[in-house]
Amino acid sequence: MTQRAKTVTSRYPGAPLASRRRSEPVASQRIGELQARQQREEQRMALRALLMQPLMSPEHAEFPAVRRHAEALREWFARETGWMLHVARDGARLYKRPADLGDATRGLPGYDRRRYILFCLACAVLERADPQITLQLLGERVMQWAAEPALAARGFEFTLKTAAQRRELVVVCRTLLALGVLRRVAGDEDGFVNENGGARADALYDVRRRALSGVLAAVRGPSTWAPGESPASLDERLHSLAAEHLADSDEARRTTLRHRLARRLLDDPVVYTDSLDADAQAYFVNQRGPMAARLCDATGLAAEQRAEGVALTDEAGTLSDVAMPAEGTDAHATLLVAEHLASRMRAGERGALTDEAIAAFLRDATDRYGRFWRKTAREPGAERELAQLVLERLGKLQLVAREDGRARPLPAIARFALGEAELVQRVPADAAGSTGALF
Repeated sequence: MTQRAKTVTSRYPGAPLASRRRSEPVASQRIGELQARQQREEQRMALRALLMQPLMSPEHAEFPAVRRHAEALREWFARETGWMLHVARDGARLYKRPADLGDATRGLPGYDRRRYILFCLACAVLERADPQITLQLLGERVMQWAAEPALAARGFEFTLKTAAQRRELVVVCRTLLALGVLRRVAGDEDGFVNENGGARADALYDVRRRALSGVLAAVRGPSTWAPGESPASLDERLHSLAAEHLADSDEARRTTLRHRLARRLLDDPVVYTDSLDADAQAYFVNQRGPMAARLCDATGLAAEQRAEGVALTDEAGTLSDVAMPAEGTDAHATLLVAEHLASRMRAGERGALTDEAIAAFLRDATDRYGRFWRKTAREPGAERELAQLVLERLGKLQLVAREDGRARPLPAIARFALGEAELVQRVPADAAGSTGALF
């Protein structure tokens, strides 16, 4: 017996056998904790990726993680936001639906009404196309659809005769490439825009049906409307597309409020309490603390809770399409205007400023900072265009409200003021977590 014990312990010199056996569960526990932490971080990364890229193709770097955590992500989105997540081998689609249908600051970058029409026509053509299509053929079929009397009556016209119109088609194609609806097989879009001796280059694409079917995230497709049933106004059409079935019960109404507020907290830079209706305000004031904690735990965001509302901020700066602060002339000018408005607010001047006043401030700032700006921003009169870019950026971040050529600073802009913060009132700590009156 003694000899057997010596034989075993001699494999581990310097420590008794019982000690070695006791350490094994500790090491296994540490490995399990590390694995669990890694899974949580990977799930958080996948969730953040879906928020930024709701229509995801297998080419996206985060897609493998989305597939691995598909079940957990599906349950989380359904519980917290009411959004449906579909994950398959050839892509993923998070069917996000905006909480505020009237927000005109969202949309595809660089798209106007005309370009959206072309995008919809291109999707309609691809729905009926073969598995492969060329850029030239896509353009020709879009031209045929654009000649429909309903579009022509509204003054819409599209041809491939000019480089400008061919460039519009290329922009739409590159959007579809980025969404994973098209995959380039051969060719070049730039050569299609610029004719060389009357000849144009072409490009060949694979059409991905699954991604194409996920482009529209509406509850009800426009094609389901009978002739003459389509609502008259744009606002009515938007609500008809996004209207969801609601059960008539107190619990269903509370769930709907929670989903709507969670959607805004995840999508919007800040949610102001006074922007909510009475029912939503009552729920928000009582539940915003626990709600923000759950959302932050899943996404890695940080909650800033104040008397005026709640902002979920991203220290990494990757969960936003408009960053601030950022690099470049426009971003620098935006930061200067934000600090100027925040300082005025802190000094008690809360009134709106005209666009001309903002332009005048930037004209004066050119003397001090112009050497760091791009050349075109330093030219005489360029401050007006720069002011519009700045105010558009501040509006998207919900730091100012614009109306009739005036910009009114909103409470969250106070976080960009220099100096010590001043609390104008004391709010007792409660479930909402309010600690002060200014962001």
